[in-house]
Amino acid sequence: MNRKILVLATAGLLTPVLAGCGTATGGASSDGAIVVGTTDRFQTADDAPAPFDPAHAYDAGAWNVLRQTVQTLMHIPRGGGEPVPEAASQCRFTDRTNESYRCTLRKGLEFANGDPITVQDVKFSIERVLAIKDENGPATLLSTLDAIEIKGGDEVVFHLKSPDATFPYKLSTPAAGIVNSKTYEATRLRAGFEVDGSGPYTMKAEVDGDEMVRAVFTKNPKYRGDLKVKNDKVVLRSFADSEAMNEAVSSGAVHVAARSLSPEQIKQQQQTPAQGVKLVEQHGLEIRYLGFDTEDEAVGEKAVRQAIAAVVNRRELTEDVYGKTAEPLYSLIPSSVSGHVNSFFNQYGEGGDQQKAAALLREAKVKTPVKLTLHYTTDHYGDGTAAEFELLKKQLSATKLFDVDVQGTAWAQFRPAQKEGEFAVYGLGWFPDFPDPDNFVAPFLDTDNFLGTPYVNNTIRGKLIPDSRRAVDRNAAAGAFNKIQDLVAEDVPVLPLWQGKQYVAAWEGITGVEWSLNTISELQLWELGRGTS
Repeated sequence: MNRKILVLATAGLLTPVLAGCGTATGGASSDGAIVVGTTDRFQTADDAPAPFDPAHAYDAGAWNVLRQTVQTLMHIPRGGGEPVPEAASQCRFTDRTNESYRCTLRKGLEFANGDPITVQDVKFSIERVLAIKDENGPATLLSTLDAIEIKGGDEVVFHLKSPDATFPYKLSTPAAGIVNSKTYEATRLRAGFEVDGSGPYTMKAEVDGDEMVRAVFTKNPKYRGDLKVKNDKVVLRSFADSEAMNEAVSSGAVHVAARSLSPEQIKQQQQTPAQGVKLVEQHGLEIRYLGFDTEDEAVGEKAVRQAIAAVVNRRELTEDVYGKTAEPLYSLIPSSVSGHVNSFFNQYGEGGDQQKAAALLREAKVKTPVKLTLHYTTDHYGDGTAAEFELLKKQLSATKLFDVDVQGTAWAQFRPAQKEGEFAVYGLGWFPDFPDPDNFVAPFLDTDNFLGTPYVNNTIRGKLIPDSRRAVDRNAAAGAFNKIQDLVAEDVPVLPLWQGKQYVAAWEGITGVEWSLNTISELQLWELGRGTS
């Protein structure tokens, strides 16, 4: 998942909050709500009229709203691991080939408005995502689903087109969120910021024009599920940038800053923390990478992409731009995920190898310097992106093998242009939909992938990805993933750069901060409380 939507929080909106300073036990919210800051930005637009519709939403910001409000049959435990039942009482594969998955719905479930939840609602919700098949939505996550069958009054059976041991993970994502057929149409998106479901909270959006400036989450008294809700109300405030959010935390106007502080702010909090504020470091699975249009004249020749891989020095990149908040990544699959191998390191070394790059280009008879423009988004991934791309430009240009320019574009224009193939080289990030190696491979390399890339490797698509999904024991799929990573390092349709850590800043009177973000950057607002940390 690419994971962020556009939303602007203006200086005028922030000023009253900063003026109303308080402590974790008192003043940021007069009604006792825990206030959480985010730099995720939420906005409706012509190509994104329904940011919180499960059939459209496919980014971290929107999913973080949906996870508080819409139930799924399964969910990932707060500490990670395999999915466990949430709206379901039990789920299991019922055949040896992992092609039939059966779930039993919990008894007594209701939507927040009091309507009962039935297995027909489950079927309606998931079939709706597939029927709408929004081009920016999560329908591809459900691509292995063939048919949904209702058994009796409380069982639903998912028949798959091919074996897919990752299907329980997919049922834990908002793509499989259960919605009410009385308020959601079967073939049309629900426009605006309204969202209702049966999750741990109800949500009221405070909107200024086409922008949601904050979301008020109130504990849902009708919620019946696996989660333990430890507060009555949480307010999610959207800030224009990390500087404004950091100031609000330091002043006490915000209790928790979950996403995202800049590397400089994290360093400052570590060295000279604001009084009463703690910084919690958490393991994360966010990755950043360069993508290539493999049909573009500039990088269509594989040797050009390989030469770039030989030159880029990830360690310099992470240390100079991101400090201790990131570490070099030599594969699409992060180092902490089962099946990871350092395929790019094995083939190209640490980076900065001008001699190897020159040999690759010379052997392929590529005329140098190769003219490139590196494209990045100015308002989507944080304050370090511009510096990151300037350093990439410096590394490549220093070899005299490349003539490099960089160009920053706002996300609203960047993402459509990237999907239309207007960029030869572009930078993107990825927050996984679920913590399995499949979700670091299939979204980039499978049919109808997230990138819309022209790159096709039939061995990966036709054999290795399907083979990996046969293994219920995900460690047994390591061989297939190892081969995929080696093929990606050879062909370089994407170039992994780094993986990040997560940091949450919070006032000392707030408990549960260590659980407020899980490894895939999902907000777990129900974990937050007040008391002694």
